Amino acid sequence: MGDDDAPDESDADAGADPDAGDEPAADGGPVPVGVKLGSTRTVIVYPSPSGDGTEVVRTLTCLATYEDVLTGEERVLYGDEAAREYPDEVQFMLRSGLPEDAESVEMASRFFDAVLEANDVPEHSTVVYAIPTIDNEAGLANLQQVVEESRIGGELVRSYPESLCGALPAFDDPLGAIDDIFVAVNMGSTNLEVCAYRRGEQLAPMSTGSVTGNEVDRRIANYVEEETQGRVNIDPTTAREYKEEHADFDAFEPFTDVIQQPGGGAHEFTIEDSVMDACNEYVDAAVDEVANAFLPELANDNMKIYNLALEKPVVLTGGMACLSGIVDVFEERLSDALQRDITAGHPDRPDLAAAQGAHAVAEHLNRSL
Repeated sequence: MGDDDAPDESDADAGADPDAGDEPAADGGPVPVGVKLGSTRTVIVYPSPSGDGTEVVRTLTCLATYEDVLTGEERVLYGDEAAREYPDEVQFMLRSGLPEDAESVEMASRFFDAVLEANDVPEHSTVVYAIPTIDNEAGLANLQQVVEESRIGGELVRSYPESLCGALPAFDDPLGAIDDIFVAVNMGSTNLEVCAYRRGEQLAPMSTGSVTGNEVDRRIANYVEEETQGRVNIDPTTAREYKEEHADFDAFEPFTDVIQQPGGGAHEFTIEDSVMDACNEYVDAAVDEVANAFLPELANDNMKIYNLALEKPVVLTGGMACLSGIVDVFEERLSDALQRDITAGHPDRPDLAAAQGAHAVAEHLNRSL
């Protein structure tokens, strides 16, 4: 996941070598690259040119175009820079999670190519990209087109489920986890995805668009209006920023903000309930989907796998899993719902995990080439 609700950072981690784009791996082979093209953010992971660790590109999945005043040529801005400088014109082309038509494919391709070029992601590469568990063959084919027709992946391009890729970094041995049995819950912007894995095989995969990070943002905006008696209206982007900066299931503190009033003057207001009310409703809805929709289906299909899977930690990944304290709250509420002790876990960085897991798989594929 989707892919997607963590605090903003710069478009790329510091330390990238500007001349690294065409550099092969140290042994002369292709470079492993992990990709998550998300509805809100895109993450790309590849080896550092120095050979020490990895480079991580993390940016908003959006673009804006403008005319160069000197040449008259059309220029492309992407990511946080585009959203900041052209807030009224910026386009998030994957809002539904996948490119839905020819226009969104074209925009996604322009965006992806701009990100790859700006960060010199190696062309001579083995690319693994994470895909959502969505029953949308046309959209998945469109996403495949965007990745396969890009400048990277000259050696190999493959896709794996986002919930699988996102769960792998939560394990001490990420690739070894592929041979294990566990449940993964991907808490994304556009979908809640739940799946059991048995040696990499998907069992009882479930996806719903009714429990999402985007819905949390909409609720926060509505609740802020109610909490301020209609004096304050915020857009979903501001609501997302409130969520990412202030949501905390362990120690939430009310916060203040200021808006400019029509006709002049400023209005300072305090938010006490709106953010956590929406986040708590999200956890309740996610637990309900897992406990009353996914797990009964899994138990009905294979009771042995059901029991084996619940003996292991349920892995939470995706942007919503970044919220402070959400893993413990999810664990407690799911245990209560099932009337049995459940353990939950998460990767160190759930918002980066899908691309990190995809990168680990790409490394493994490289060794077999």
